[in-house]
Formats: sequence, structure tokens, C-alpha cells
Amino acid sequence: MSPIRSATIAALASAVVATTLTGCQFGGAEQDTSPIVIAADLELSGAAAPVGRAYQRALELKRDQLNSSGALNGRKIELKVKDNRSDSAESLRNIADFSSDSRVSAIIMGGCNECAVGAVGTINEKRIPTIALAASGAIASPVAERRYMFKLGPNAPDSAAALTTELRRNNIRKVGMLVSDDDYGREGATALKSELDKANITLREQKVKTTDTVVSQQIQLLASGKPDALVFWTPPEQATLAATSAQQTTFRGSLFFDASAAGDLFLGAAARATERATMIFTQTMVIDDVIATTPAKAARRQWFQDYTARFGGYNGSSSFAADAVQLIADAERRAGGEVGKVNRNGIRDVLETSQMDGLSGPIRMTPDNHSGLMPQALTTLVARNGRWRLAG
Repeated sequence: MSPIRSATIAALASAVVATTLTGCQFGGAEQDTSPIVIAADLELSGAAAPVGRAYQRALELKRDQLNSSGALNGRKIELKVKDNRSDSAESLRNIADFSSDSRVSAIIMGGCNECAVGAVGTINEKRIPTIALAASGAIASPVAERRYMFKLGPNAPDSAAALTTELRRNNIRKVGMLVSDDDYGREGATALKSELDKANITLREQKVKTTDTVVSQQIQLLASGKPDALVFWTPPEQATLAATSAQQTTFRGSLFFDASAAGDLFLGAAARATERATMIFTQTMVIDDVIATTPAKAARRQWFQDYTARFGGYNGSSSFAADAVQLIADAERRAGGEVGKVNRNGIRDVLETSQMDGLSGPIRMTPDNHSGLMPQALTTLVARNGRWRLAG
């Protein structure tokens, strides 16, 4: 090879190296390809396992959808799931473990009210953004003491107001209420009584522990008062148990379910007992009854179809888990910070002002309100022929 040609090749090589270095040093920002690690503390065994497993399925489906969509700019979501066994002490240990893992961007907690409320102090102390799927208002309020805690799911005052509207529309004057003896149940009983007092509807209630598998005694006591309607403000399994128990009494009035009672789309063995029952819940539960006239409705319908295709059925609570993943992924991308390092404070700040027309409905977080599901997300469903349908 001639000296001139060698010198030319060397010069070109040097120019390429210089250009490459200049691009790295002075060009666009380095692309972050690190995984977005989302931890999940779920009830995969114990009394609340059916809902916990529905959440897990939803998290995995949403992860797969986002990872294959290309929307994360070369990044992938990783899930780190632990079973809290429906026990608040075990849940707190999980939260501590997740918090100490510097790769974890945020935590999603399941449907256990006591678990979420009990973890508030640790979550604030560790400064790890957390979205709870449980319903109790005490999870996200007062905001000043829960800066890192957010809630995604129906709120008791909204559900109580919607239920009361339906009770009035049906000319109900006397109500018996089976309510879970937990934070959300107590909150719901207070909210519903307040709404019913305004409507001059009388209320009598019976409490049930969230772990109880027999509710016949409480239902018999409620039925003996000859109410026009029974309201079930309990987890899904207890609500269907209560409906079956009511069928075996002299009660022949109407059944109404709070949003916390939403479970599977198909009612299975409880189909006959729940026929014509009314439930307040999100439209996504019955989105196959809805014409997709907006992009948001089309997305909800696609989610419903994808979930049903993969798992052979649909669970109403699944959309909350999916929306939590989306909120965290969006916040992670917008939070900024050093490449390859988690910016938890930045994620918290973004979550606090998040707005999204989610799979569950409209979601709005603000610095004064960390419970994001809007009242407009709730609608009226009716049980017909063994499944929930859109009312009307």
C-alpha cells in the first residue's frame, strides 16, 4: 500500500472517530435503555386472593402490551411481584424490601385497605411513589401526610351518591346494608347514610368481617326488617354470597352492589340470585355493550378483548391495575434525571399532576387530590342472564 493511501485511510479513520466522539459528547442525549422496574405488593393468597390474582394478570398483560408497542423508546417494563398473603404485616415487609431496591421506580399495591393505610408511614419515609388499588379514602388523604401515596379506584362518596340516585329512581324508601368491617366499609356506611338522609331513605346495617365466608345470619337480620332493597358494600365473593343468602329468605326486594363488590364479568353459580341486581362501577366492565365513539372507548374495548382473549373471562378491577402501570411508565419517562438512575422524587412530582383518559375512565391527580378516578367514571350496570350489562 502506498504511503499516500495509508495516510489518507488513517486520516479518514481519525475523522470518523472524532465525529463519533463529538456526537457522544456534544450531540443528543444518551438513550436510556435501562428497564423500568415496577414492584407490586398483591394478595395472591389468603382471603383476597381472587382479586389479587386478577390484578397480577392485568399487570402482566399491560407490561407485555407496553413492551411490544415501542412506546417506551427502547426501554422495557419489568415487574417485581410479592405476595402479601392478605396480611398487612407481610405487606409492610414487602414495601420495605421494594424501597431498598434502587432499581424500583414505584410500587403498586393491591386491594387490601389495611395494607395500604398501614404502609403510608414507610412509603413517605422511604420516598417511594406508590399507587394503591384499594378503595379506602384514608390511603390518599390527607395529602399533606401522604405525599408519595396515590390511589386509583372508586371513592366511597362518589359510589354512595350514585347508589342513592338509583335508589331514589326506583322509589326505594327503606334500605338494609351489608357492609365490610374495614376502613372502606366504615367510610362507605358513613357516606351512604349521609346521602340517604338527604333523600329521606332509612338505613339499617349489618357488618361482616372481610374474612367471613358465611353471611346468612346478617342477611336474615336485614331481611327481617322488611327493606325495599339490600345494598352490599363488601368484596366480590361476599357480595355474591349475600345475594345467594338473600334468595333463601323472605326478601323479595331489589339488590344493589357498591363498586367494591365488582368482580368477574360472568356471575357463574350466583347468576340466578343476582338476576336484575344493580351495581355502580366503571363502564369498562361492560365495554362490549358500548359503541366505541372515541379513542378512549376504543382503547377500553381493545383492553377488554385482549384480557378476555388471554384469560377466558374479564375482571372489573383489572383496568385499575393497567392504568397504574401506564401512569408510572409515563411518569418515569417524563421525570428526567440521570441516565440509568431512578428519579423517584421526579416520578412523584409527575404523578401528582397526571391527567389521563384511562382504561378505567377519566383520571386526574392534583397536589390537593391523590385519588385520581373521577366521579364521571362510574356508571350503572345491571345483572342479566348471568353477566353484568350496561343499564338501560
